[in-house]
Amino acid sequence: MFEGFKVLFVEDDHPVRASLTQTLELEGLQVLPCASAEEALAHIQPGAQLVVVSDIRLPGMDGLTLHQHVQSTDPGIPVILITAHGDVAMAVHAMRSGAYDFIEKPFAPEHLVDTVHRALDVRMLRLASQQLREQLQRSNGIEAALLGQSTVMQQLRRQVLTLAATSADVMILGETGTGKELVARCLHDHSARRDRHFVAINCGGLPEQLFESELFGHEPGAFTSAAKRRIGKIEHANGGTLLLDEIETMPLPLQIKLLRVLQERRVSRLGSNEELPVNVRFIAATKTDLRAMGEQGSFRSDLYYRLNVATLVLPPLRQRREDIPLLFQHFVAQACARYEREAPELQPQRLRELMAHDWPGNVREIRNAADRFVLSLDELDPGAAAHSTPTLSLARQMEQVEKALIEQALRRCQGKIAPTMELLGTPKKTLYDKLHRHGIVPEQFR
Repeated sequence: MFEGFKVLFVEDDHPVRASLTQTLELEGLQVLPCASAEEALAHIQPGAQLVVVSDIRLPGMDGLTLHQHVQSTDPGIPVILITAHGDVAMAVHAMRSGAYDFIEKPFAPEHLVDTVHRALDVRMLRLASQQLREQLQRSNGIEAALLGQSTVMQQLRRQVLTLAATSADVMILGETGTGKELVARCLHDHSARRDRHFVAINCGGLPEQLFESELFGHEPGAFTSAAKRRIGKIEHANGGTLLLDEIETMPLPLQIKLLRVLQERRVSRLGSNEELPVNVRFIAATKTDLRAMGEQGSFRSDLYYRLNVATLVLPPLRQRREDIPLLFQHFVAQACARYEREAPELQPQRLRELMAHDWPGNVREIRNAADRFVLSLDELDPGAAAHSTPTLSLARQMEQVEKALIEQALRRCQGKIAPTMELLGTPKKTLYDKLHRHGIVPEQFR
């Protein structure tokens, strides 16, 4: 679990140092035993994948001074202090100054192992969060809009850019909260239509009696309350893009008229006999199987087939769990700016909860979770949790986090193995084993 991470163990008493080093190594941990703080200094570097365990009373530089050096070098490196009874007050003061924990002598070896494991959890998460922040800062273009480095999201971005370069109408299919309108905007923003209007209309948010006027517009006197001409959404989007969100809720009579517009690319305002040519890309978004609705008679099959030229299927968040840390970090940063608050530290247990949650509300739900986290209302939505599938095992959660970290490192190193090994602090054979186990192909990141 902690491959590449080390325990820097500073203890001047040789028998104690040898015994506890063996205890930690038997737990599968890599240990760097040092007889003095001065010897340990060379291992303490910014971004180092380690935690420090040090006795307070040492010859020469003591453990408290070593802790201060760690703080000035990289305050994210956890420091665990080992104290005698008379040093407890000093250790408590050190914790207030940023030390991770202290252990009072005499102690059971199991207590040390447990404390080190928790500190390694924290260090791994801090480094992962730092990498995510750096990745977010480097994101630009479509990667800054459609976040995520999972295979399905990389494929989705390629599909969006391919379709954006055409004039084809598009259907977007995805569960609630998967970002259908965001994808529609990306199609518009990366097309030759970007300088014209992007118009979104929620087909489920309008009364049926107003829908036709809203979509097609009307002339004065077309109906009782039509006092002046109104330009409809289709005409307003001329030269640009029109998103018909929740198109499954569009009344059947209007579906017939929309089908005619799609076929003829001409529109008539209510109360007018004049047909106006329109150059509009139509994007239909739905969370429903329109083909099944067509078979049931609740949606026109001819309209479905006319819209279903190019389809983008948006993956639910539970199918791209490796993107959860990046998305959460992104929305936390947004929430901090919005509420003018500092971000709380993300604890390993919290990350495991995020990775295990089923996210029925998808990206919209994780954004709300980030808001609650920043506001110190850090529980997941209990209503959504009630509809979640069983949580993942701890081992599966850690596998997904590990996969995401390896992919991030490969991306930073343009898919080159040698610098990726150095960045992760992982031997070549171990890295190749992990690449094979996770199905990661380094060439994809070049």
